[in-house]
Amino acid sequence: MVYAVVRAGGRQEKVEVGTILTVDRVKGDDKGKVQLPAVLLVDGDTITSEASALAKVNVVAEVLEDLRGPKIVIQKFKNKTGYKKRQGHRQELTRIKVTGIK
Repeated sequence: MVYAVVRAGGRQEKVEVGTILTVDRVKGDDKGKVQLPAVLLVDGDTITSEASALAKVNVVAEVLEDLRGPKIVIQKFKNKTGYKKRQGHRQELTRIKVTGIK
């Protein structure tokens, strides 16, 4: 069983070939491919974590779609001062599918 831990969108995700992830917005190349930097590689009994060996590891994913996350509402309130503030946010996301670990 081959899997890798990759850095994607400020977080680390465990991926195998065929894994579908939702990460912070990334831009693919003209073919819709994205390279993800590997942090750890497990290939059967072999575990690779050295930076020089991981520089040769290539984790490729294809962009499936760009989407936006759920709306969150931020409210600030201070009692007895009349201070109220309301703000909303929707995170820009990308859904990707891992196509190869080499």
